[in-house]
Amino acid sequence: MGRGQTIFPSSFESVSQKAEKGAAAVLGQHLPASNPLRQTLTTYLHLAGIETGYGYFAPSVPGSYNLIFELHYPDGRVEYEWPRVNSAAAGLRIAGLLDEIGRTRSDAFREYMVKMMASSIWLEHPEVKTMRAILGSVILPSLRDFERGKAESYEFLYAYDFSLSNESTEPANK
Repeated sequence: MGRGQTIFPSSFESVSQKAEKGAAAVLGQHLPASNPLRQTLTTYLHLAGIETGYGYFAPSVPGSYNLIFELHYPDGRVEYEWPRVNSAAAGLRIAGLLDEIGRTRSDAFREYMVKMMASSIWLEHPEVKTMRAILGSVILPSLRDFERGKAESYEFLYAYDFSLSNESTEPANK
């Protein structure tokens, strides 16, 4: 609300900005990172899952991320696999995990997480020679475009090549 990205009138922005500053003070966010009170509050927020907020219902829901695996077989055949789940709850967890992977600023962490997901795909397809994991951002159409029938689009972000023979990865960044 403090950034004016809601349906509320702009007059709410000033009040919202003040409330945000007050909440940051109560949560100890202005204290040094080494402060025990701040560490205790941060630990509680993380354990309770509160620090992530309620993005699903937020007025400016960020685009999500997709990960697809390009499987290369010894006979030259290429197939595509999405991460698989066995329940709706697991689907929500995968979506959250992909959002974390897509938003992270750590290249090493992103590569490690993608590699872990690739290993599970490899277990299902042991005959695959090489694999490319492609991470992209989902760009949702505006409401007006959606009403006109426009679907979401994708923006390439990263690609990682995996091979069982040498256990190495070669990231291809945007």
